[in-house]
Amino acid sequence: MIRNGSAPRPGSPVSLPENERDSFSSPRKENGRIKVSVVILNWNGRALLDTFLPSVVRHTPQEYAEIIVADNGSTDDSADFVRTRFPEVKWLPLGRNYGFAGGYNRALAQLDSPCFLLLNSDAEVSENWLPPLLAMLGNDEKTAAVMPKIRSYRQRTRFEYAGAAGGLMDRYGFPYCRGRILNDTEEDRGQWDEPAEIFWASGAALLVRSDLYRIAGGLDEDYFAHMEEIDLCWRLKNLGYKIMVQPASTVYHLGGGTLGNESPRKLFLNFRNSLYTLYKNLPEDRLFSTLFLRMCMDGAIAVLYLLQGHPARFAAVVKAHRAFYRHLAALRDKRRQTPKGETFPPAGMLDGSLLWKRLRKQL
Repeated sequence: MIRNGSAPRPGSPVSLPENERDSFSSPRKENGRIKVSVVILNWNGRALLDTFLPSVVRHTPQEYAEIIVADNGSTDDSADFVRTRFPEVKWLPLGRNYGFAGGYNRALAQLDSPCFLLLNSDAEVSENWLPPLLAMLGNDEKTAAVMPKIRSYRQRTRFEYAGAAGGLMDRYGFPYCRGRILNDTEEDRGQWDEPAEIFWASGAALLVRSDLYRIAGGLDEDYFAHMEEIDLCWRLKNLGYKIMVQPASTVYHLGGGTLGNESPRKLFLNFRNSLYTLYKNLPEDRLFSTLFLRMCMDGAIAVLYLLQGHPARFAAVVKAHRAFYRHLAALRDKRRQTPKGETFPPAGMLDGSLLWKRLRKQL
């Protein structure tokens, strides 16, 4: 539902009341109140909406869920298409392109639902995709966010890069997944079908409690795109909550629609935002040593790019480090405002180097 007024002021971690949690287990709309807002962020994505929105409308029960397309200032005919073809879908114009983080923050601030489901515009949902996610969230008050299993839209039996069967991370900030190591994705043979606590849930399909989203501060808009959901999940974990994957729900994700995995722009955002995330969330006694070793690793990767004949990728890593240093003052302020978890490494984090572990296996 569209809300009136501003978001609640951040405070101590809270959980949904008992009656709300019960309703999630058997979701329904009571007194006209929506239980979950499925929010799709759009920017000139008329073709994607044409392909993927029908599955969302078909498989999302309208008796307890609403579907909203939040638009980042599109200049194509997305608005006319949605209003004409899908009158049951709400259109929420944001005015201009605020990026992934800024767009979602502005859209979600206008909604009044117990939980939000952030869904990419290039995601196809399957039958009965939503109830298992809502049940997992509602059955454990310490669970802040849940993601489904994510398969590739093009290779439908394989896991997809952006989340696979649950996001993990090594202690130096390199993300990977159950079912995906670096760029290598696995065939889904049921090997990751057990629900599990993870480190991060994919922004391609992320169900999160609305109160905790606001208390944690939402997505960091300085990221613009890439890794902001990892930062959000780490902050939620620092508040004492869990991030889970529910493989009983499956979403098929196209992926790579905006930037290729090796594009210089995406490399820049990933390296810079990874440093941002480490700096903001690491405990004090791990900060310097972890950042120092991570930057050494980045330097080695940059040199490797250069030796392989990819000067643009080399420049992207150098540019990411420069941007990190330029924003240190702002990052210090954010670090002071970010609670730190009581245990390290937190659940879902490898206490070591993914790259070193991978290299040793190949030797």
